Amino acid sequence: MATKPDTASRIADNKKAAYNYLLEEKFEAGMVLEGWEVKALRAGKVQLTDGYVVIKGGELFVIGCQINALNTASTHVNPDAVRSRKLLMHKDEIRRLVGKVEQKGYTLVPLNLHWKAGKVKCEIALAKGKAEHDKRHTIKDREGKREVERAMKSRSR
Repeated sequence: MATKPDTASRIADNKKAAYNYLLEEKFEAGMVLEGWEVKALRAGKVQLTDGYVVIKGGELFVIGCQINALNTASTHVNPDAVRSRKLLMHKDEIRRLVGKVEQKGYTLVPLNLHWKAGKVKCEIALAKGKAEHDKRHTIKDREGKREVERAMKSRSR
């Protein structure tokens, strides 16, 4: 029996991350969420674009990840859409990330949220910021690929 592709379990992607950063290594971390947040994630009410990961006291937190509450949220819960959410990883992985972020000038960026075995996982990347000329080069490459695809489509017709 064939399994579904990885895109079927995706909740949200941070499309700006690959444009603004050079992505070095990718890691998967669990997230500590409240019940209303899980319901909102199932409905796709999340935005990762402005999110980033910080290290406080040897723990990882996602800041700027916006999860909007559903209209049917419980009356006894006061939802905060942009609260910082804790990420769960093994201590040795966190220590290694701390070392790289402090020594080499890297930053941690959330790439996507996805489901894995019924749990919400956050894929984060160790990244370095791109200079403006690198961003222009990325745009140039993307436009070149589009032109090649258009030319191939017109030839096949």
